Amino acid sequence: MKYLILAAAAAFTLPATAFAQDHVIEVTDGFVRSSNPKSAAAFMTIQNDSAEVCTLAAVETPAAAKAELHTSKENAEGMMEMLPIEGGIAIPAQGSHTLARGGDHVMLMGVTEPLQQGDETPVTLDFGECGKVELLLPVDNERMGTAAPETHAEKTDAAQMSH
Repeated sequence: MKYLILAAAAAFTLPATAFAQDHVIEVTDGFVRSSNPKSAAAFMTIQNDSAEVCTLAAVETPAAAKAELHTSKENAEGMMEMLPIEGGIAIPAQGSHTLARGGDHVMLMGVTEPLQQGDETPVTLDFGECGKVELLLPVDNERMGTAAPETHAEKTDAAQMSH
């Protein structure tokens, strides 16, 4: 039993990886934070190790009636608004994109049961032709996270360009 618990804990910290044709998607540092009993948000870093852009097109979870890709933007009055992302989130080839508070994230609406600290939430990320990634994300309602960092894509000459 002790080894089963240790194996489960180790698996929890390992990144999720999807392989589809020549595409490799790795997800790290993922967690779900519940803001109230009916909604939550998922945050993570997505690494695309393939030679092509992969687009996160959809998200599914049995934990909520609806999961949408959202972003936070400042409006003309200086107030932050959460808006749905049309067309998905492009993960650059040989690059990464971080879903973080104050930036792009997965919004879970109509949460079926309140998400308690320490729960695990199944989430499937759909990258279309690049494949799907199935995750079991921890619920961490105490984690504040950081502001959304810039996303970088590496060129073959190791120079970086901002997105």
